[in-house]
Amino acid sequence: MSQQHSAQIRIPATYMRGGTSKGVFFRLADLPDAAQQPGADRDAILLRVIGSPDPYGKQTDGMGGATSSTSKTVIVSPSQQPGHDVDYLFGQVSIDQPFVDWSGNCGNLSAAVGPFAIAQGMLPAERIPENGFVEVRIWQANIGKTIINRVPITNGQVQETGAFELDGVTFPAAEIAVDFVDPADALGGAMFPTGNLVDTLDVPGVGSLNATLINAGIPTIFLNAAELGFTGRELQDDINGSGEILTRFETIRAHGAIKMGLIMEIAEAESRQHTPKVAFVAPAASYTASSGKAVDQHNIDLLVRALSMGKLHHAMMGTAAVAIGTAAAIPGTLVNTAAGGGERNQVVFGHPSGTLKVGAEAAMVDGEWQVTQASMSRSARVLMEGWVKIPGSTR
Repeated sequence: MSQQHSAQIRIPATYMRGGTSKGVFFRLADLPDAAQQPGADRDAILLRVIGSPDPYGKQTDGMGGATSSTSKTVIVSPSQQPGHDVDYLFGQVSIDQPFVDWSGNCGNLSAAVGPFAIAQGMLPAERIPENGFVEVRIWQANIGKTIINRVPITNGQVQETGAFELDGVTFPAAEIAVDFVDPADALGGAMFPTGNLVDTLDVPGVGSLNATLINAGIPTIFLNAAELGFTGRELQDDINGSGEILTRFETIRAHGAIKMGLIMEIAEAESRQHTPKVAFVAPAASYTASSGKAVDQHNIDLLVRALSMGKLHHAMMGTAAVAIGTAAAIPGTLVNTAAGGGERNQVVFGHPSGTLKVGAEAAMVDGEWQVTQASMSRSARVLMEGWVKIPGSTR
């Protein structure tokens, strides 16, 4: 008796790089009916597209690249929010576990949402100049925030090629200005959830650490590199090659998440891998980036290294960069202190792949710090467009 096997189905999709990340982009209306609403069916389909869960950690049978930067999905639809063009929903797909984390945004892929929306005809034709720029107002549905892309247009089409260089990306491309409006995480409550610029974070088996806990761009735990035994000049192999170090960071992350009010029990951290992030900072120092590029301490304000999905990131997550810029603008945080202290509206920081400049405007309002906007430049490019295929039995 022959066994019946379901045929593959195909789903319209675009594979895009945004900043130092890449992911599979979908129009909401193009997804199978079962995936047009949040839930288990949507998650199962996106997991299968990316190739997760994969106990081998390679995502060979899917579109994922087996890193936190490349195991990503995006769903875009006409906006339901007044004053916005599109709604953007981000899903961080676990590599080795069967879940999609919807708890935060991807700042890097945020730069690709505007170009995708324009190319897909989701903006009125009269908004697109023959040459110039289009301002795309994006509602980030995961965290309920506004993001603005300033997308260059040449000959009526999204300009993707250009001379803008972004450390962590091999080839130059067109520059896209990305503004994160009122970036304090609305779903996380106050910008500083404990009310303090610096807390003492007690972590069993690790010790007591100074920490700045901030909700801006993405909930982030900032630590001093020196207190952890690091210099801030570490590259990926220095951290990711040690299971003991990664376990220590995950323990810190879980206890920080509790102190930030993001989870109630330590065990919950395992199914909330995307947030919060953990980063460590140090004063500016010269080092050699992963590409071999020399980074001079006189050209940067501080060093920052950040972990994403349990591993040291090869560059810097866009949302963590927002958190860095925001914390740097507020005197007294660990980030501001590492940058030399004082008032500042932008910083240039060194990360494993090179440097990045991020700006933020901070002010004290009614006794609480507020940041109206954080800004940075990224780039984006379509890598492939057409359809992704998954078995029709995927549920």
